[in-house]
Amino acid sequence: MDDNRIVSQDSDENEDSLEQSLRPQNFKQYIGQKEIKDSLNVYIKAAKQREESLDHVLLYGPPGLGKTTMAMVIAHEMDVNLKITSGPAIEKNGDLAALLNELEPGDILFIDEIHRLPKVVEEMLYSAMEDFYIDIVIGQGPTAHPVHFSLPPFTLIGATTRAGLLDAPFRNRFGIVEHMNYYNQADLEKIVKRSAAIFNSNIKDEGAREVALRSRGTPRIANRLLKRVRDFAQVSGKTEIDIASVDQALLALGVDNRGLDRTDVKLLKTMIEFYRGGPVGLNTIAANIGEEADTIAEMYEPYLLQMGYIKRTARGRMVTDKGYAHLGIENSND
Repeated sequence: MDDNRIVSQDSDENEDSLEQSLRPQNFKQYIGQKEIKDSLNVYIKAAKQREESLDHVLLYGPPGLGKTTMAMVIAHEMDVNLKITSGPAIEKNGDLAALLNELEPGDILFIDEIHRLPKVVEEMLYSAMEDFYIDIVIGQGPTAHPVHFSLPPFTLIGATTRAGLLDAPFRNRFGIVEHMNYYNQADLEKIVKRSAAIFNSNIKDEGAREVALRSRGTPRIANRLLKRVRDFAQVSGKTEIDIASVDQALLALGVDNRGLDRTDVKLLKTMIEFYRGGPVGLNTIAANIGEEADTIAEMYEPYLLQMGYIKRTARGRMVTDKGYAHLGIENSND
């Protein structure tokens, strides 16, 4: 596995702190996702006028598009507290009960990776979401007895990269369901320039444009690339990030002119060289390139599909003519 891959999760504490400083606080600062923002603005204003909690919200889409940030902005716009957790962190009903017990009326509970909630916890959320109560069993054996807990009206915001893994009864309890889309070039350029200003870095328009072009339509990646480009410019003694700095940094990182990194290229070349471009199964691809199938499905495949470099068929994944052309390889199957 390539630890330097661009789409990898960043675990460094300083990086996490810097990412936090880049997060917008309200809809005016939040760049992109206009349709979602416009709809949420209406729902939030209506809920505040009725003095009610916002309906439950499900945000889904590829990683790095701002689902957590959107939850923070919603809480800010609603002027309520936000409690953040993740699906894997809630292992049993007692964990969920403890979280719900801390909520005040109108508060928001944000669960990232909500598709990874244990089934028993998911089912416990049904009554919590619909009727604001939970029933839990206290004690063990002969002394065990159910206890009914009433909950204050609250909003559950769930985020997932794999909405299809949510059971229909659970998914249907979300009154607001929004798909986070990849960002367009213009919005990514604005994000890069805003982030550069937060970094106290000067960046030329063509430099920002090139970073945006290679960011896979994803703000998280745009910010990560910008930080690395800034490093190269600084070491080179430049006071301004220009396109030469961008090219130098991204060449070193193995990021091509459409944002594909070494793992993307390895995936495509493996499909072409070993399987004549496909069709080939996801698990087979994963075994060949040394990645988990889930990692490919969640982090690499969506962008390759979006760009039209691969396609899904009933028999497996295939490299398209566009994918061959991007690599400069002739498609011998034509």
